[in-house]
Amino acid sequence: MKLDILAITAHPDDVELGCAGTLLAQMALGKKVGIVDLTRGELGTRGTPEGRIQEAADAADVLGISVRDNVGIADGFFANDEAHQKAIIPFIRKYQPDIVITNAFDDRHPDHARGGKLVSDSCFYSGLRMIETFDSEGNKQEAWRPRLVFHIIQDRYIKPDFVVNITDFHDQKVQAIRAFKSQFFNPDYDENSNEPQSYISSPEFLNFIIARAQEMGHAIGVKYGEGFTTTRMLGVQDLSSFI
Repeated sequence: MKLDILAITAHPDDVELGCAGTLLAQMALGKKVGIVDLTRGELGTRGTPEGRIQEAADAADVLGISVRDNVGIADGFFANDEAHQKAIIPFIRKYQPDIVITNAFDDRHPDHARGGKLVSDSCFYSGLRMIETFDSEGNKQEAWRPRLVFHIIQDRYIKPDFVVNITDFHDQKVQAIRAFKSQFFNPDYDENSNEPQSYISSPEFLNFIIARAQEMGHAIGVKYGEGFTTTRMLGVQDLSSFI
């Protein structure tokens, strides 16, 4: 299945927090989108790897996304090296996205910056035909390089290179975030769990995520937005496309 946009991020829930509204907005325009999580988030303070996978599936249902894969590399212990790049390249070649969205290039969680660089480099190497990869049935894959790679903005503020209007899709984005019941504030989960609170499980964290969307939206004159960075200069064909 060829996709227009593929979001590849370190942990289940990174996409929901950073670019779910954008994916929804693009789907509304007829784009085909998908998600690939690098890890199962098994080092998370709360929840279990199996639970995180189920929550990711629940979030995908909320978003209406039918394609969600998991590379299965180790949470916290992956590196930007040949072995991990060759684990990711088959997914890029499988879905042949024109655009890849990945983690922030700098953030509080070291997995985010490392994951963003790993995915970005993997997108480049995926275009080299001398690197051989095979699909799940053993067929040799064709080289494929995405046209664009964009980075989300996560915990740390980074000045965006552009902002997407997600006003019409913000409520659905928040619903998808809340599908990760073990990770974010959920009174019912707290009552039945002996797990400690984490940096992201307080009510204030979700308020922060909403406030960030308001801040990004305010910057472009709309109610809610999501910001992105890119390492290459962007060009436009139609000046009227700007908000």
